[in-house]
Amino acid sequence: MKLATIRTADGTRAVRLDDGGLVDVGFADLGALLAEPDWRERAAASGEVHDAEGADFAPVVPRPSKVICVGHNYSNHIKEMGRELPAYPTLFPKFADTLIGARDDVVKPPETEALDWEVELAVVIGRDVRRADDAEAEAAIAGFTVMNDVSVRDWQFRTIEWTQGKIWDSSTPVGPFLVTPDEVGGVRPALRVRTVVDGRVMQSDDTGTLLFDPVFLVKYVSTIVRLRPGDLIATGTPAGVGHARDPKVYLTGGETVVTEVEGIGACTNRVVGGA
Repeated sequence: MKLATIRTADGTRAVRLDDGGLVDVGFADLGALLAEPDWRERAAASGEVHDAEGADFAPVVPRPSKVICVGHNYSNHIKEMGRELPAYPTLFPKFADTLIGARDDVVKPPETEALDWEVELAVVIGRDVRRADDAEAEAAIAGFTVMNDVSVRDWQFRTIEWTQGKIWDSSTPVGPFLVTPDEVGGVRPALRVRTVVDGRVMQSDDTGTLLFDPVFLVKYVSTIVRLRPGDLIATGTPAGVGHARDPKVYLTGGETVVTEVEGIGACTNRVVGGA
């Protein structure tokens, strides 16, 4: 299944992509749907059909209880950033206020001249899980989506801890769809990921080369903190970020950034200047 949260004149709605369009499944958003133990059955419901072509996508889960991001999870990106391969995942948080829809504008903060892109495969959690084993971690993965972990590099590297460069308000596109594992080759998918800026390919890799795969990450993170339905784990970005280029390349405003994951979809976002 491909599921999404869209904005309508009456508020947000959880929908399923069918041949005829986006079918309302009876919930305000995917967070509310995933909170139901039988969400897969409920996602098959029939309701009002919305036009897919003109849909206004909200973040797949508008208000997750937590968003956990993984840094340094592709070997090529680790090398371009001048780091050693890690023994454990590097984790940092995001917050719900950081998230925007798959077609929303990215507003460049006026406080930075170092705005960067990062395409990522994101895991969407579908059930409560704590200290998961392999089977529990696999069962907890509702599906996958696309995230652009837009980064404010000059703030990120003010200290050795990255969070302040990663949590800017309304900066992180997520969506457009949650795609269930059966449609993308299972819970350890090997999918092409790309970033294209104004028609130029900047990042291209395969999620099969992740150092820490989605199942491992659910196990690892759930050891630390309970994961709840609708929570997101962003699995990291591959080589090709603007900050690692020589000379460095940053988003200054006016660009169109497409971050895409094979079989899932793409976030297509215009960068606009902030005031």
